[in-house]
Amino acid sequence: MAGHHHHVDPDAGDRRIIGAVAVNLLLTVAQIAGGILSGSLALIADAIHNLSDALALVIAFGARKIARRPADKTMTFGYARAEVVAALINYTTLIVIGLWLVYEGVTRLISPEGVDGWLVIWIALIALVIDLITAALTYAMSKDSMNIRAAFLHNVSDALGSVGVIVAGLLILTFGWTWVDPVVTLAIAGYILWQSFSEIGPVIRLLMLGSPADADAAGIVADMRAVDGVADVHHVHLWMIDENRNAVDAHIVVQQGDWGRADAIKDAVRKALHPHGISHATLEVECSRHACHDAQLFGDVAAQDVSHKGHAHAH
Repeated sequence: MAGHHHHVDPDAGDRRIIGAVAVNLLLTVAQIAGGILSGSLALIADAIHNLSDALALVIAFGARKIARRPADKTMTFGYARAEVVAALINYTTLIVIGLWLVYEGVTRLISPEGVDGWLVIWIALIALVIDLITAALTYAMSKDSMNIRAAFLHNVSDALGSVGVIVAGLLILTFGWTWVDPVVTLAIAGYILWQSFSEIGPVIRLLMLGSPADADAAGIVADMRAVDGVADVHHVHLWMIDENRNAVDAHIVVQQGDWGRADAIKDAVRKALHPHGISHATLEVECSRHACHDAQLFGDVAAQDVSHKGHAHAH
């Protein structure tokens, strides 16, 4: 029997995500109602986190749609950073949720309340299944996008939270340990905060125009200077256009007598940048006789720019 090759329809994928969001919202309502009825703070905590999962998916996939838009005169680099902004929103939301759960968990430890273990267990089991299905939908894409990775981590942490709630329900039923409920809440909060703080750093670095985390700045400059005809390099900027594209902006000083080869030298510098993962390079070429004086290697100096105001490189 001949095999069939199935092509995934992007619209069908979007419909699956919309379905996952709808199920998560319904689950949130069920968990909050169950948490109130059972008296379980951990279940309510899981519900609030589950609501953030649904919102994270909405933000993440909305950002992906925006990111696909081509560059225009308003956004000359395109809209790819919409995904980075979405990731920042989602991680910030997770941090706020984590801190709120810490506060609620400590409060409940000080004033314990009774918990209906069976109701907690059944609702948490349903939540766990839905969390795992939702996480499976985003797993593949999470490897290549910090935006989707943020939404994926929402689901993974929520799945772990559901496991914690189930364990708490079993311990309450078996031993009557009501203090386990706020302890599990604090454990969920700790995991959320640990994951969020570890992942938000690269997002902020990208938005702050930081150099790529794995970039060897000294090695990049050395390879540029090693190109035949290059006398020096300065005003170097290393930054990330988005998660997958690195860029360099630099002044290249051409050796005296090699000005006729300036274009070839510039092309050679671009080739030297390729092994470093640089996909976009803006290079200003200067003749060694008219190069910037006292220029710093990385970045620019405002005072220097003012003192050279009106200065043009004559070649």
